[in-house]
Amino acid sequence: MKHNRRNFLKLTGTATTAALLSSLNSFADTAMPVTNIQNGYQLKILATNWGYDGSMDSFCAKAKKEGYDGIENWWPDEKKEQDEMFTALKKYGLEVGFLYGAWQSDPAEHLEQFKKIMDTIAKQNIQVPLYINLHSGRDYFSFEDNCKFIDYTNTLAKETGMLICHETHRGRMMYAAHVTKAFIQKYPQLKLTLDISHWCNVHESLLDDQVSSVDLALERTEHIHARIGYAEGPQVNDPRAPEWEGTVKQHFAWWDKVVERKKRNGERMTFLTEFGPPLYMPTLPHTLQAVSDQWAINVHMLQLLRKRYGA
Repeated sequence: MKHNRRNFLKLTGTATTAALLSSLNSFADTAMPVTNIQNGYQLKILATNWGYDGSMDSFCAKAKKEGYDGIENWWPDEKKEQDEMFTALKKYGLEVGFLYGAWQSDPAEHLEQFKKIMDTIAKQNIQVPLYINLHSGRDYFSFEDNCKFIDYTNTLAKETGMLICHETHRGRMMYAAHVTKAFIQKYPQLKLTLDISHWCNVHESLLDDQVSSVDLALERTEHIHARIGYAEGPQVNDPRAPEWEGTVKQHFAWWDKVVERKKRNGERMTFLTEFGPPLYMPTLPHTLQAVSDQWAINVHMLQLLRKRYGA
């Protein structure tokens, strides 16, 4: 009797998993239905070198081989690293988005460093980035102090014509949905990088009680970090696993709204596939061995995004 029960559980478990995987595959192969697609719409998907141990040249070669349009890279401090980055970008014909954020705990010192590096990034004339993505301010700075970062970037964007976005990121000024709503209400033209996985973690939910704040953020989103978060963390162990089907579909439902607007307005849409390495990636106890393959997951996300949001 026990033997039969084990067989039954094994067979039904396998059938359930197969059904869920089939559902995810069907979802992946379905392009988002959008009417009134205007000329000018572009989809650009970028790779992250977060957790990559090789050289910038080998990273860019690998990203190009996988079919990425470009990379998002933290602005290098050293000129040697900057030269290596620009050389590799040119060699492999890749576009770039720059990422930057300061770390000083004093608001005035933080803003001073932020301005210094941002002036360098925005005014370099080697390669025009698709965007500049910012880890702006800190979650414990006052609202007024954090507003100084937006005042500065608004001026810089007008001066340079750069697309400058503030990321919804834990530990930074846009760390929570309701807090970001207050910044948007003060600055109607605020542009966001949406990494909604952070908000899932901060609010311990899939944000069903934050709908108005989320919808407002989606209207201001220019760039998306395509990582899947859940109520207890900013990154599921593997979005290909059937137990995360509902969570994956919820993230795509948010992203669909942004892409629909971009297609309707004939604008460029950029994504970064940003599943990270340990310890963002869950690990096995005692070993720090990652439970999944970070690169393979990001390529999976690349393919999913390309199928769903391609022109």
